[in-house]
Amino acid sequence: MPITPPADPQAVEAALRRLAPNWTTDIVRAIARYGPTLQVREVADYVPALSESYASKRLSAMRQDGLVVRDDAFDKRAPYRLSEQALTLGPVYRSLAQWSSEHISPTMLGRPGRIEDALQRLQPLETTRIVQLLAEGGSMHFSRIAAESGVYRQLITPRLARLQADGLVVSTGSRHHGPYALTEAGQALGPVYAALQQWHDRHTANGPAHAPAAKVRSLTAPAEGVQGARTAAALRRSPVPPSLFSHAPQPQPQVPYAVTAASHPARGR
Repeated sequence: MPITPPADPQAVEAALRRLAPNWTTDIVRAIARYGPTLQVREVADYVPALSESYASKRLSAMRQDGLVVRDDAFDKRAPYRLSEQALTLGPVYRSLAQWSSEHISPTMLGRPGRIEDALQRLQPLETTRIVQLLAEGGSMHFSRIAAESGVYRQLITPRLARLQADGLVVSTGSRHHGPYALTEAGQALGPVYAALQQWHDRHTANGPAHAPAAKVRSLTAPAEGVQGARTAAALRRSPVPPSLFSHAPQPQPQVPYAVTAASHPARGR
């Protein structure tokens, strides 16, 4: 299944930088499920792997990223709630969970785990640019990827190794020279990239307007369509959207858990 390359890889990676840091998904889920507001100690209670001090640091960073808000910024005991930006993450989380369930996810991961795992696979710097290049140009050798991607040559080798470990790229030749091509999982990233870019553009002040359909480089149509727009509208009307994490998984794992574990070591505090 060919993908729809993102019109702006920088926008996609900007969104991933905000959503992929450790524990972000878990904290959004905790506030969505047990809120609408939670104090720092309550977040730490609902995310047992977090200490209260680290939960405070993560919430502060998420506030800077626009994902949570605090009505009284000067009261350290004031609770946090999800921002409008976080309340519209439903289409992004659904696209990540669906992609992971159909192409990546080990069966032992629940829906939040699949979202987190997908974010960790997609967030490394320049991943989006390389995926887009291979989507548009097909199978390529190392030298052509280095020449056309705009990525420093010193970064290409470790980035391609990571992409292979994450199940997005496969090499059909020698270890370092390819040719490299997208796996089925890499080819299916179109709806994920579309959802990430739409979310980023919507909440970026003075950001780029959505490109008209005729101008977007496309190999297939995005998967969300009208239903995704309806879902986003429903999320805007809901103070705490229960649908952020509520859809039941339908796992069809294709990448072994051993690969996942090797690529993504356990998160520390």
